[in-house]
Amino acid sequence: MSPLNRFIPIIGGAVAGGVIAFAVASGGTTTHSVTTTVVQPSTASSVPTSLSNTKSGLSINDIYKNASPGVVDILVTAQSSGGGLGGGFGGGSQQTQGEGAGVVYDTKGNILTDEHVVSGATSVKVRFQDGTVASAKVLGTDPSTDVAVIHVDVPAAKLHPIAFADSSTAQVGDEVVAIGSPFSLPETVTAGIVSQVGRSITAPNNYTIPGAIQTDAAINPGNSGGPLLDANGHVLGLNDQIQTSSGSNAGVGFAIPSNTVARIANAIIAGHPVKHSYVGVELNGNSSGGAQVQSVQSGSPAESAGIQAGDVVTAINGKAISSTEGFIATVDNFPPGDKITLTINRGGQTHTVTVTLGTRPNTSPNNG
Repeated sequence: MSPLNRFIPIIGGAVAGGVIAFAVASGGTTTHSVTTTVVQPSTASSVPTSLSNTKSGLSINDIYKNASPGVVDILVTAQSSGGGLGGGFGGGSQQTQGEGAGVVYDTKGNILTDEHVVSGATSVKVRFQDGTVASAKVLGTDPSTDVAVIHVDVPAAKLHPIAFADSSTAQVGDEVVAIGSPFSLPETVTAGIVSQVGRSITAPNNYTIPGAIQTDAAINPGNSGGPLLDANGHVLGLNDQIQTSSGSNAGVGFAIPSNTVARIANAIIAGHPVKHSYVGVELNGNSSGGAQVQSVQSGSPAESAGIQAGDVVTAINGKAISSTEGFIATVDNFPPGDKITLTINRGGQTHTVTVTLGTRPNTSPNNG
């Protein structure tokens, strides 16, 4: 995935290179594809994610046995108009059927999946490993991170939450396992490694999701929303996207990091509105030594602060910024309304600029 110019969460997200397929399988009719991985940080002390880093590393079979009761098959009915199922193809108001996967988050009935899996849904059903099928309601979604929480009313005994890993500990070469419903085949297990960390992928509303985990574990339509598990069987992320020229797995998949998923899911479950900070700059995805501003959105916080095209942001509140991805991830840690100080290089001279963060618009102001 070659990084070209990207509109960041700050403004938007457009990652180019090959074909990024949102691959979600569907039951009956394929509406569109997406694969997501959601992971939450564990409350316990962090544990190594690599099998080689732990003497008690689990086998793939052990991981499946322990985690699979907490993975569900999600069946969705949606209207094709308006981008159902995360932007499904087709016009008019034809009903479409889609299928993805989800992760049981707690014993209260909350289940995590990808936003694009349930986008535009008129009906959502969850099928558990024991065959139980329950209707679900969409509790809340965040298209900026492609995370959704759905809720089912079933006995607690039916719910088997999977512990979440700390996605910041993921390292290249760590072994991972994916569980999902590719091509309507629930409980399918594939394995691979973490191919790279810190990737940027494009959210359903065209903003950028930083920190994605790249894997070569086979991910296909229907894996969306299912877990990417570490060697201890903990959720490292939610499978979200694949890069492919055919629409099927080509060995390059991406998962939403668990720390991002947990943060968004916790806010949704608590009933808090999910808001992201907005600076209003288009950044050069190829810049190094900082985040280079390509353009400034009219009427944005960046324009009000006097940021100019060509500025290179080298630090935020004194913390060094070495790349576009670092800028995006750092800004998203601050709530709208906060003031942040940017250190910028402009024409070889260093300046400091104070920006009052705005609230990100629902969709990127620059949709490509």
